Amino acid sequence: QVQLVESGGGLVEAGGSLRLSCAASGGTLSIYFMGWFRQAPGKEREFVATIGWRQGTTYYADSVKGRFTISRDNPKNTVYLQMNNLKPDDTAVYYCAMNHQVGSIVRSENTYDNWGQGTQVTVSS
Repeated sequence: QVQLVESGGGLVEAGGSLRLSCAASGGTLSIYFMGWFRQAPGKEREFVATIGWRQGTTYYADSVKGRFTISRDNPKNTVYLQMNNLKPDDTAVYYCAMNHQVGSIVRSENTYDNWGQGTQVTVSS
């Protein structure tokens, strides 16, 4: 059974940094991509970043490009999201997700099979 556990969220002032972690157990032998998505109050969940589990290929939403960095530690089955220069608009619940569908559209949440419970990130102005 797949389990994803996020950590590292919190309250930070604008311009500050946070590092999110997501530890995976189960289903890790066939991971295609691991991604981060977020959902702000009153808004739909949106893509943030994703990383190919084998080759490390990365993709980012335009809104976070240059500020956020996704990385992975394969032996630890963990994916990270380093968030720098945070803005109030980054306030959201952040979810990590696991994709097993080779060749799928990895920016689409519909291609992710497993999800964590989410971690709150709040950026004050």
